[in-house]
Amino acid sequence: MTDRRKAVLVFEDGVVHEGFAFGAKGEAYGEVVFNTAMSGYQEILTDPSYRGQLVLMTYPLIGNYGVNPEDVESRAVHTQGFIVREFSRVASSHRATATLDEYLKEHHVVGIEGVDTRDIVMHVRARGAMRAVISSDDLDHDSLLRKVRKSPSLDGRDCVREVTRWAVEEWTEGFDDSFVKRAPVPEPRFKVVAYDFGIKNNILRGLVESGFDVTVVPGHSTAAEVLALKPDGVFLSNGPGDPEPVSYAVETIRTFLGERVPTFGICLGHQLTALALGAKTYKMKFGHHGANQPVIDLTTGKTEITSQNHSFAVDPDSLDLSMARISHKNLNDDTVEGLELIESPCFTVQYHPEAAPGPHDALYLFARFRKLIEESKVEVAAG
Repeated sequence: MTDRRKAVLVFEDGVVHEGFAFGAKGEAYGEVVFNTAMSGYQEILTDPSYRGQLVLMTYPLIGNYGVNPEDVESRAVHTQGFIVREFSRVASSHRATATLDEYLKEHHVVGIEGVDTRDIVMHVRARGAMRAVISSDDLDHDSLLRKVRKSPSLDGRDCVREVTRWAVEEWTEGFDDSFVKRAPVPEPRFKVVAYDFGIKNNILRGLVESGFDVTVVPGHSTAAEVLALKPDGVFLSNGPGDPEPVSYAVETIRTFLGERVPTFGICLGHQLTALALGAKTYKMKFGHHGANQPVIDLTTGKTEITSQNHSFAVDPDSLDLSMARISHKNLNDDTVEGLELIESPCFTVQYHPEAAPGPHDALYLFARFRKLIEESKVEVAAG
């Protein structure tokens, strides 16, 4: 095609890949991560956990079913840039309202196609997480290398403040029949406060479907503000970046644990809970980003295929096992995938039970949260 604009991807170590531009025109900086899901690109683009990252899709053809208003996972596109082998110029779906190219242009996201995505993945796996730039403006390799080396890193950066809500909101929407076969919503309904550290819409839908009245609060909300709402339980959401700079949330979670408030955390919420227990987190070499991560439940011995998106993990050697036990592990690399607290009604997982995109193996965790609240109420009533 003669109208294809050139684009270039330059890593901070000097490796260069030349391709063609799609989406918005310009430059995009971020840390390159690769996602192994075969579909779900719109959910990935709108997942706040991808703040500050350039996302590469390993599946070779992306965009063939277009985009639609129903598949967004937040109020904005958070991915800094998009890298694909080939994008589809045709949207072949009755649900589509636009093509992927049109969607990226609308949301000012720079994309590159026509690059060897397999080679890029192998490079990231070998060298680890790196900053890079996608550009369809400046095509000078040396100029881009200088600029990417000056770009901010995710390490030590509080990305939660960049994506969280700034006002309290009531959420009432549940699943629709296209996502999962719906079951009767359990009664009675419990009140849950969900922290928005970068929360996905499908998490909120999962809570509603499990019989919760959901109030969503900003990630910087204090424990006193939340306890004043008299919740039956607290949910700690996913979110982007390094957990250690989010120290205000760590202190808040520590209060909930001391007050014995039933608490369920996922992804960043899992990591923040570990920090609240005095444990440490570390930057992974290239993280887990995809819809096919195998996790074993150490209690039941069952394996779940899970959806994940994180670049940091909990250091198991830093955990005080008198305070929490490791409940789940990743079968690929043995990383910590879940915690159960011993003295407080709280459990966490590193993965995404709501999927979107991904398998539904872990949807039962929402019901487990409900059971935790019920048991906590019985315990309180018994004195």
